[in-house]
Amino acid sequence: MTRFFQAAAVSALIAGCASAPPAPPQEAFFAAVRAHCGNAYAGRLVTGEAADADMAGASLVMEVRACSDDEIRIPFHVGEDRSRTWVLTRTADGLRLKHDHRHEDGSEDTLTQYGGDTASAGTPSRQEFPADQFSKDLFLREGRAVSVVNVWAVEIDAARFAYELRRPNRHFRVEFDLTAPVANPPPPWGAD
Repeated sequence: MTRFFQAAAVSALIAGCASAPPAPPQEAFFAAVRAHCGNAYAGRLVTGEAADADMAGASLVMEVRACSDDEIRIPFHVGEDRSRTWVLTRTADGLRLKHDHRHEDGSEDTLTQYGGDTASAGTPSRQEFPADQFSKDLFLREGRAVSVVNVWAVEIDAARFAYELRRPNRHFRVEFDLTAPVANPPPPWGAD
């Protein structure tokens, strides 16, 4: 019997040394973004639609500002405009992306808290978020029916973080250089 228990103990030790299975894609993605908490990065607009002309010449900075086990807040500054924060949240079924838009006094904008949940596992480097029902209702109420088919995406790899919006006849994408952190910007409007 003693040899049996010794063999079992050795087997358990060997099994414990085996490499762990890879993290599910959404967990790996969330961890990759969270690893940048406290850092800010400069970006550039990589799409050229007329609707985004005001951003083309502006300073674009994102900061992975506040991170918990279940939420990551990423302010996106466009020049002096500190109204936008992307909020990534873990849910029971995947990940959620919301857009927290604030006025300079910290009050919520009329168009805020829109976004969606992942509809698939995605990959460790890309997650997509189709508009949820709250967002569709908000867009319809605000006269923005074209936005009910929005799909947002966030990508991350060793060198780049990207945020994207797609719908028919609309593509917006901004990319940030993760290899060169910049000075942290002032807090976003409405931050405590």
